[in-house]
Amino acid sequence: MAHLSGISTLRRRILGESSPEPSREATPEKGEELRLVPVSKLKKYTAKKSKRRNGLIFSLGGLFGLLVAAFFANQQDVIPLQGLMDLMNFDSFTDAIPAGIVKDAKDIAQHERDAVNYDSFSVGLHLRLQGIKARHSVIMIPGVISTGLESWGTEEGSRQYFRKRLWGSWSMMRALILDKASWKRHIMLDKITGLDPPGIKLRAAQGFDAADFFIAGYWIWSKVLENLATIGYDPTNAFTAAYDWRLSYANLEVRDQYFTRLKNHIETAYQTSNEKVVLVSHSMGSQVLFYFFHWVESKGHGDGGPDWVDTFVDSWINISGCMLGALKGMPAVLSGEMKDTAQLNAFAMYGLEKFLSKTERAEIFRAMPGISSMLPMGGNAVWGNKTWAPDDRPDQKVSYGTFINFKESNSTRSPSNLTVEESITYLLENSDTWYKDLILRSYSHGVAHTTAEVEDNARDPRKWINPLETRLPLAPHLKIYCFYGIGKSTERSYFYREDLDPQSKLNVTIDTGLTRAEVDHGIIPGEGDGTVSLLSSGYMCTKGWRIKRYNPAGVQVKVYEMPHEPDRFSPRGGPNTGDHVDILGRSSLNDLILRIAGGRGDQIEENLVSNIREYADKVKIYEEE
Repeated sequence: MAHLSGISTLRRRILGESSPEPSREATPEKGEELRLVPVSKLKKYTAKKSKRRNGLIFSLGGLFGLLVAAFFANQQDVIPLQGLMDLMNFDSFTDAIPAGIVKDAKDIAQHERDAVNYDSFSVGLHLRLQGIKARHSVIMIPGVISTGLESWGTEEGSRQYFRKRLWGSWSMMRALILDKASWKRHIMLDKITGLDPPGIKLRAAQGFDAADFFIAGYWIWSKVLENLATIGYDPTNAFTAAYDWRLSYANLEVRDQYFTRLKNHIETAYQTSNEKVVLVSHSMGSQVLFYFFHWVESKGHGDGGPDWVDTFVDSWINISGCMLGALKGMPAVLSGEMKDTAQLNAFAMYGLEKFLSKTERAEIFRAMPGISSMLPMGGNAVWGNKTWAPDDRPDQKVSYGTFINFKESNSTRSPSNLTVEESITYLLENSDTWYKDLILRSYSHGVAHTTAEVEDNARDPRKWINPLETRLPLAPHLKIYCFYGIGKSTERSYFYREDLDPQSKLNVTIDTGLTRAEVDHGIIPGEGDGTVSLLSSGYMCTKGWRIKRYNPAGVQVKVYEMPHEPDRFSPRGGPNTGDHVDILGRSSLNDLILRIAGGRGDQIEENLVSNIREYADKVKIYEEE
């Protein structure tokens, strides 16, 4: 799911494991034409392999693995160790940490400083020499979990956290380690309303600081901002539209008036520059923006009318967009697990379960309705049935069509193998009523096979998140650019078993003991960017939005795939990574963003190197006859 892709990398770094993804061959020449910024050869350093550091895993595990990123950050971005000790009241903090963690952290941090680095500003500087400069105002919509959340509550239990970030900072780590119960009360939304619990008030941080770094040293949008600045962008013509990613999309407007504010900012940017804006979204942010397009033109909501998008928006840059959901969102809410937790060794898993059990993790995820917006959409038509899936490989022994598999089906808790469609039904039938009601009133996961259905769905906000049930804006001059990574192993389906733990409140759990053929600790990998499946990031861009009922105005859509070609010595993959989060630092991606923002998007040609068109043609969604 969105920015949890960093977990896999961090887990390998913590445990000293090598990356399972080999470097791919160079990007084809067609793609290289746009890589105008020379990618300098990175200096290579040899370093002794780190000892396994299982002690670090206890802290946050699968869900919170990103926190330890600050230990491994390069340059001077990470908080000085002494300052960190002061910030976190280290005398009490270290009571919860295994001995030796500080020394390990310093050793790893030093290794990262010795690792390769590349100049983030070079892309913008190079394009500036070519005459490219700021033209369109740029508004960025971040992905899931990347926006910091700070406390504004003034009740007694919240005063100690006032204006401190309880998500995306060291304050969060301190609160989680030293007062887990209080942290959970603050981070979880009310289970009935989906809004603030009584006496608690968390709000999304604002400005560029909201999403440039997740935590000190672990950058997200900062490299994009650095390059934008080199061609003339600053707070007067660039803006980060941060939001509370925990909320359902409807509640973003109910509580925070998020879409009203976004509409006003776009209109103001247009009026002050006399140029249409460029919208840049990442991951879940692309779903939020797609919802906004429906909201803004709808009567009784944004009241912009059918021409609003065409009037105010020049381009939509869709980066790693999970347009059909993120498959890993299902195990997250079903059993509090995903690949990153399933592949932990026994010692690390024991520490994680003692600190934050599967039951607790599932409860936290379910009490963040925004996370559930990424449950897979399209059902069996997109993801396959019990014998087939469009992205099955010829030599594959277990079809991706059976999304949740059970090696042994001997009880109602572990039924027969389930497709994606059946898995959602199973999840809702085995969840508390509050969660089932919340999902059913917020989202829809089906397919509209006729134009009449699509037009009817325009009046149903539950459908606005789903591009297979609704259409693109009636904006013939809008341009959409889909940029996403490929070639990194991404979880595609799972093996589950009955959860026999007497202390667990869950029915099933990933069968982490099962490793055979293509099954790795209960996970069956497929194609994608490490977080989002190729079908989700690529289907709508290459095929779905070529179907008339989903794109009646004929909006132009260009696709540019970016193979994952990581530098083995760079902790974040280097300038050619295709990882779901780290792609925001990729040189060629930044080059493309700046060209579009500078009014040169017409220079971009499509670049497809995966099998997405072949897979898309097999999806059982067709033009009307």
